Amino acid sequence: MTAVHMTVEQRARVHAALADPHRLRIVDALFASDLSPAELGDRLGLASNLLAHHLRTLETAGVLTRHRSSGDRRRTYLTLAASALTDLTPVDSGLDRGAVTRVVFVCTANTARSQLAASLWTLASPVPATSAGTHPADRIAPGALDVARRHGMPLEQARPRSLDQLDQPVTDTDYLVTVCDHAHEELALDRTRPADAHWSVPDPVAADTPAAFDVAYDDLAGRVAHLSPRLIPGLEPAS
Repeated sequence: MTAVHMTVEQRARVHAALADPHRLRIVDALFASDLSPAELGDRLGLASNLLAHHLRTLETAGVLTRHRSSGDRRRTYLTLAASALTDLTPVDSGLDRGAVTRVVFVCTANTARSQLAASLWTLASPVPATSAGTHPADRIAPGALDVARRHGMPLEQARPRSLDQLDQPVTDTDYLVTVCDHAHEELALDRTRPADAHWSVPDPVAADTPAAFDVAYDDLAGRVAHLSPRLIPGLEPAS
């Protein structure tokens, strides 16, 4: 839904949905990261019944969508509609954390989504990027290589690896993005270094079709374009 194609009635519904401090805080919290209702409620300190009311209002207005986790099927994730808020700038998007030395994209196997995200980021931002998996596989998925080739984008890192195998250890100056529900939920249990943001991108390897990889590529490309101008580059990690 974009401002160009919205009717007056649709625009009025969006403005009405946002005309509440709690709902604006929900939008701000979802600006950079997909969240489950439980995560959102904990972050904002909202009771579940009040949160459910505000989420229904935002969903009805087309401001956010939800889908079931591919990890824990009891969980759902909330996502801002891609262009419903084109002309709005959030007050607190969770990006006011200072300079970032590196963006680290994480999925489970490090064979597709995290690899594609890191390569897309490298083309879009001066902030260095890398990728890793919580349980890395032996090789990158052929479908990921194919979709990168179709879009004329090289994959900088062809061998899957774990966070512990990165050239530089993950530090507080890294911006850690999970692009897989399994990885997000696993890292959430690790209180030492949870993700800074989560992108709930469906796994294209499960379908293993060109269309599935194109959908994942487009989703990641849009999210990279959305986030990359908003992270302040810092000094690169020391060798």
